[in-house]
Amino acid sequence: MRRFLLFLSFLVATLTTTAQSVHWKSSVEHIADNKYQLIFEAAIPAGYHMYDMGPYQGGPNATTITITPGAGVTLDGAVEQLTEPKRYFDEMFGMEIGTFEDTARFSQKITLSQAKSEAKALIEWMICDDESCLPPDEVELKIELADASLAATAEANAENPDAAAEATEAEPVEKTAAPKDAAGGGSLWSLIIEAILWGFAALLTPCVFPMVPMTVSYFLKGEGGVTMGRIRAALYGFFIVALYTVPIAAIILITRFVGGDTVTADIFNWLATHWLPNVIFFLVFMIFAASFFGAFEITMPSWMDNKTDSKADTKGLGGIFFLALTLVLVSFSCTGPIVGSVLIKSTSGEFWTPILTMLAFSIAFALPFTLFAFFPSMLKNLPKSGGWLNSVKVVIGFIEVALGLKFLSVADQVYHWGILDREIYLAIWIVVFTLMGFYLLGKIKFAHDSEVKFVSVTRLALAIVTFSFVVYLIPGMWGAPLAGLSGYLPPITSQDFVLGGEGVAVVATPASQQSTARKYSDKLHLPHGLEGFFDLEEAEAYAAKVKKPIFIDFTGHGCVNCREMEMRVWSDPEVLNLLRNEYVICALYADDKMPVAESEWVTTDAGKTLKTLGKINSYYALKTYGVNAQPYYVLQGEEGTQLVEPRGYNLDVAAFVEFLKQGIAAYQAQ
Repeated sequence: MRRFLLFLSFLVATLTTTAQSVHWKSSVEHIADNKYQLIFEAAIPAGYHMYDMGPYQGGPNATTITITPGAGVTLDGAVEQLTEPKRYFDEMFGMEIGTFEDTARFSQKITLSQAKSEAKALIEWMICDDESCLPPDEVELKIELADASLAATAEANAENPDAAAEATEAEPVEKTAAPKDAAGGGSLWSLIIEAILWGFAALLTPCVFPMVPMTVSYFLKGEGGVTMGRIRAALYGFFIVALYTVPIAAIILITRFVGGDTVTADIFNWLATHWLPNVIFFLVFMIFAASFFGAFEITMPSWMDNKTDSKADTKGLGGIFFLALTLVLVSFSCTGPIVGSVLIKSTSGEFWTPILTMLAFSIAFALPFTLFAFFPSMLKNLPKSGGWLNSVKVVIGFIEVALGLKFLSVADQVYHWGILDREIYLAIWIVVFTLMGFYLLGKIKFAHDSEVKFVSVTRLALAIVTFSFVVYLIPGMWGAPLAGLSGYLPPITSQDFVLGGEGVAVVATPASQQSTARKYSDKLHLPHGLEGFFDLEEAEAYAAKVKKPIFIDFTGHGCVNCREMEMRVWSDPEVLNLLRNEYVICALYADDKMPVAESEWVTTDAGKTLKTLGKINSYYALKTYGVNAQPYYVLQGEEGTQLVEPRGYNLDVAAFVEFLKQGIAAYQAQ
């Protein structure tokens, strides 16, 4: 048990260090003739500061950048600090020091005397907040260099130094690695909040709720009095969190250690987009829903429950651990689909996103067990188990049916099956939530329901909310955008019938009748009637012809945040006007399973051949911009130059308009 606790401590420390690491990127600027300047830029986590180059004798760990020049490379002077540090007298060290916050830039001037070469930069640093410091860290960047006609770029992430090297381009391309929250800071927080809400909701399921007073009573009556009972109850909650979080963390860390970020990303991409796991999850949700409606009971094997329960009778930490394991196993039939939903929704982000969301879920799930132990008087106000729990279970069953459709919808869009377009999806939701409203009013009964003699205020309030939601859904059958649900519904381009402009019925052109002049336009479409491309080479050729910048949209069929951006941000009149008239749009789907012609196959640096459109686009995004999350927007100018810093998920319309205008200004200045 002591080794288990040490492992958890090490795991938490590792995750904390990884999540707060500085992200470094490098670029090369041509000065004149064969003179160049290597630029190193650090993105420092919020709330932390990094020390300047010092040096500090007996003081903090200063930032150091050691350049190892290749053949034909001469260093001109020392590394310079381009960012002015914030200087102050530090009483603890007894000296004046300088620190950087948010970002810091450094430069090294060089002379290049041959056509091609390289340089390596070993960067060491330490970051601190107001209370503590993280251990010193380091990363090595490899920068490819060429003659004056080339401005090479390289990037590296402190979390994955082996992925630092970038191949040199044949044109003066300036590409910038994305920040680690490329999918948008808001998206991670929304996932965490949703996971917390699901954690609390799981407590109301019939498998879990009756165990709250039972387990708390067990701890309070144990040896050692009330104080020891509370300590053991706190450990019980800790073990519940660990049992939910550690397995997923171990899987992610092992795959990352063995195969790196790419393997971990591939696993999550497969889970999120391949038809097999999506269809399996859809069927699992339907089976659980049938169980919640009373068709049958889903339980863990009795031998497993009995074995863990017998272990729980032992004293000490081992007994508490097995009691927590018993709870997790017994509650599986209710928490299983919830856990699956939380994990699958978070797999489109960075590798640690599922860990954080599962941590949030398990903390919310375990918190009441600890709180009731600390404040046992609260148990007096706790509702008794009874028929209301079965009603909760049935309501969750209705929600399971609705949510389970999302998995089938993702597979349908990615593989272009055409079996679950927007009207069918909405029709099912309307029927499901209408039936749920009638159930709340007592008009529908299931096998294990108690008789509803009258409608309580709670049931009435929930019924009002449910029927209001149904009324909100109905206009969607005629093409209403339903922006609040844009991330969960199939795209409006899959809808056959849309009520147009001024009450005129407009029938969308079937895919088979649409122009196929542009690659993949028979299967892929842009929202809001926008015209564009789905192949970057085609877009670049057209942009050069019409003299416009390119708006590259890294997107996905199963990307919830992409649909939200399209319905809430792209729909703004000013944004639509800029996209339609000032840019050439190129949407690159990272999860599409459409096979491409053999002449367009791509071989990765590792020797793997990519044969589908989604894999090729995903590899291009990861190799060029360092991102594997969507949405991600890049504004590209002539000869592939990047015009401004790319953007991820952000629902600020004004900021998006400014982003587009800055791109236009940068393009005109070329």
